[in-house]
Amino acid sequence: MVSIRNKANGKSGRTVVEVAGRWGFAARGVIYLLVGFLALRIAFGDGGEQADKGGALAEVAAKPMGSVLLWLLGIGLVGMALWQLTEALWGNKTTRRLLSAGRAVFYAVAAWSVFTFAGGDHSGGGGQSDRQSDDLTARALELPAGQWLVAAAGIGIAVAGAVGAVQAIRRSYHKHLKLGEMSTRARQAVDVAGVGGGVARGLVFMVAGGFALRAAITYRPSEAKGVDDTIRSFADTPAGPWLLVAVALGLALYGLFSFAMARWRRV
Repeated sequence: MVSIRNKANGKSGRTVVEVAGRWGFAARGVIYLLVGFLALRIAFGDGGEQADKGGALAEVAAKPMGSVLLWLLGIGLVGMALWQLTEALWGNKTTRRLLSAGRAVFYAVAAWSVFTFAGGDHSGGGGQSDRQSDDLTARALELPAGQWLVAAAGIGIAVAGAVGAVQAIRRSYHKHLKLGEMSTRARQAVDVAGVGGGVARGLVFMVAGGFALRAAITYRPSEAKGVDDTIRSFADTPAGPWLLVAVALGLALYGLFSFAMARWRRV
């Protein structure tokens, strides 16, 4: 373990970790940009593809060299998982290390799903996030204290979304950026993407958490929503499809913000 740590902290190891992290941010940016694009199409009446990760992967697969692009996305997510793993192992604060460990698992699972999709298994494609949400909620509700577990998960997701939105508004990401290397115009553009994208992403998490909480209270798994159904629900508000348009544009902005993080974040 000591030798691995020393290697990771060495110049060559640090370079590998940095490349992996930046590639991961770029891959995340592609997915959010596509999800925002698909959500925008839904807002204007074209609901053929699902506005979730599966829909984004299907969109990539349909392009020339789509399978190659999918493998590159998967490799990028592996890079993000590896970077988060190094943060979990050798980070300074216990709370940050635990969060990084959770993110490492999340991105590892996401990478696996991309590789599976690229290999021809599209069972995790468009629409599956909603069915998977129903199935997972149903199984959780059957456990002892299942309602409490689902309720706690819903509250956790909603709180994570609220915290993320507040951090975006406060521009907390500034502490992670190489601001000295950025022009004034670049900072302004990153702030537009970071604040707008962070608020939209946080709002999606808050609503998804609210649906999970309602599923726990009513004991109805169908009340829990996947990413696609959560995004579509914004069109059912009094603001109509225009709120969905705003959220879609915000998710696309978060994709652009991820590209900026790939360029200027301290890794």
